[in-house]
Amino acid sequence: MTQPIASYEVSTRDADQTRAFGEDLGRILAAGDLLMLSGGLGAGKTTLTQGIGVGMGVRGRVASPTFIVARVHPSLSGGPDLIHADAYRITDLNDLETLDLDSSLDEAVTVVEWGEGKTEAMSDERLSIEVRRASGGEAAHDGDVIDLENMDDGTRVIILRAHGHRWDGVLDGVVAAHGGTRIDETGADE
Repeated sequence: MTQPIASYEVSTRDADQTRAFGEDLGRILAAGDLLMLSGGLGAGKTTLTQGIGVGMGVRGRVASPTFIVARVHPSLSGGPDLIHADAYRITDLNDLETLDLDSSLDEAVTVVEWGEGKTEAMSDERLSIEVRRASGGEAAHDGDVIDLENMDDGTRVIILRAHGHRWDGVLDGVVAAHGGTRIDETGADE
């Protein structure tokens, strides 16, 4: 397994900023790119992917693939298609092979939610993205009804870990444009 060659952190204040970051990220993606998204339920993985779809100029509204498992969004501009997959229910490599994602990996941009620990073998040249949602806060009570909406203020911390030399210098401009920083956690690839 390759170590990240670069790690970055970007903070967003709301879903619109998360989508805007995804949109700029989508503009720099190329056929063969594999993105693995992780984060808790409601963290913003699909929101980020919606922005990626806009930036790539693909057809169809990007929605959570949880019940579809994988959805293809064809390019409207002659660029690569976006394959948006959900590996939440995938338990091992045999399950992953049933998705047949590697057959289109070279021609499309593949975004896999919940792929951590399952899809790393698909490519040494990948971008791992963790979307962190703030925890805590106060839930409003109205009798027996608990309103959880106000517990999420919309802020997210997005950690990008670039694996492989495909990403050398590619992310610097996008991250900087959104006020992010490089936060290398480990050394270069060996």
